[in-house]
Amino acid sequence: MVRTEFHNELFPDCPIRNILSRISDKWSLLVLYTLNKYELMRFNSLQKNIPDISQKMLTVTLRTLEEDGLVHRHLYAEVPPRVEYSLTPRAESLIPFLNDLISWAKDNMDLIMKDRMKHKMVI
Repeated sequence: MVRTEFHNELFPDCPIRNILSRISDKWSLLVLYTLNKYELMRFNSLQKNIPDISQKMLTVTLRTLEEDGLVHRHLYAEVPPRVEYSLTPRAESLIPFLNDLISWAKDNMDLIMKDRMKHKMVI
């Protein structure tokens, strides 16, 4: 199944399943966070700021975020063409929640890692 064609036959109108399936992948939140940090970015600059993302995955992620109205893609009619990406107001309204999640992760990372180690020793 193509990532941008998510359909959940059991709960097609469930906002949590639908939205989280699109933004909780490995890259979407990182792209949103990076765009928020720099406001306006070109593709290569985004890729440099997220060094372990492939060109293909960045392209797919940006298209998905654009489809959902979270990223704005501005194409300049120049030679060579120039494309810049920025957050939409909808994505900007998501950023405080993303920042809260980052804070929670920072506050709990050490304890979570300790619990993981305890669990590995038991197994």
